Amino acid sequence: MTIQEQIQQFLAAEAFGVVGASVNREKYGNKVLRCYLQNGKKTVPVNPNEAEIEGIPCAATISDLPPDVLSISMITPPAVTTKLVPLAIAKGIKNIWMQPGAEHPEAVALCIEKGINVIADGSCLLVVLGYHEH
Repeated sequence: MTIQEQIQQFLAAEAFGVVGASVNREKYGNKVLRCYLQNGKKTVPVNPNEAEIEGIPCAATISDLPPDVLSISMITPPAVTTKLVPLAIAKGIKNIWMQPGAEHPEAVALCIEKGINVIADGSCLLVVLGYHEH
């Protein structure tokens, strides 16, 4: 698949998880969440320390995501990404987009090995979906 086809497949999901979602509007974990919302996408923030972000109830972990979430954006430090990818695979996540800075070679290799559609080439969801500050 080309990167465009991978992105199309990622965005075709019914709902999206934002792993590393943040209440801080300056952080990418918040901007990615708002970007999905700006595009009318059903989105679930994943953050074990917050009850809700941008008015949306949080899932504490990837394991707590609803079954219709098949695509997740990861805005996590690379070491955390590596720990969380196996949980995402176990949960049945089909598409993982590692935002620039979240990528880890081991995590990418595991996704490829398990047949996960992984986007970790430096593509940014905010650019692809056309994020804008309000």
